[in-house]
Amino acid sequence: MSQIHPELENSSVQAVVDKQFCHATATTLTVWNKSLLFSGEGFTVFDSNGDLLFRVDTYALAKSRFTLMDAGGKPLLTLRRKLPSLHQRWEGFLGDELDGQKPLFTVRKASILPMNECVQVFMTCGFFWKPCSDYEIEGSFSQRCCTIFSTAPRIAAAEVKRKCGSGGTLLGRDVFSLCIERGFDQAFIMGLIIVLEQIFPGDSELPLVKMVVDELRSSQKNNEITDLSSSG
Repeated sequence: MSQIHPELENSSVQAVVDKQFCHATATTLTVWNKSLLFSGEGFTVFDSNGDLLFRVDTYALAKSRFTLMDAGGKPLLTLRRKLPSLHQRWEGFLGDELDGQKPLFTVRKASILPMNECVQVFMTCGFFWKPCSDYEIEGSFSQRCCTIFSTAPRIAAAEVKRKCGSGGTLLGRDVFSLCIERGFDQAFIMGLIIVLEQIFPGDSELPLVKMVVDELRSSQKNNEITDLSSSG
């Protein structure tokens, strides 16, 4: 794994898990929403060279605790759901969570309204929480189209995109691209992706299918109108 470039000043590095996951250039990871070990839920993440970078192996019943590991199986982050919570609050811990360990960050929905997909991320500061969120996630993760913003200053840290196959065809929701800007911690960003998948589970692709069908019908109707005009 490439190390952080010397040109990146400390102020430009947003290391949360480790500086080794902060790169000097923007990187694009491929995220597969499947485990290599189980047929159930999990994540397998590949770098731009196609090498295994991160993995999450879990059983289908384990819905409240996930561990992000490197390619060798070393625990990097533990994500745990905080119950009860109307805002679907999750906490992130360094490595394999130990008793009494303080969380590195908290993730929660900005609103309890089901249609609001804005998510806030708060980094811990000693024993207190900062008054404003450190990261905000906007867009629709459920449709694999959202951006993670750093709020001070407000810049894009990462973006989730639908991934296209070799022929330009959109792949399913299980495989998508995660584009991470220079200086941001890839392991931390992937931890947020794990939480987003739990907050916004892949319930259905019907909205996307409906949009495509509506566009096809509209195009067909326009062609029929054009044919009628030509025949007249």
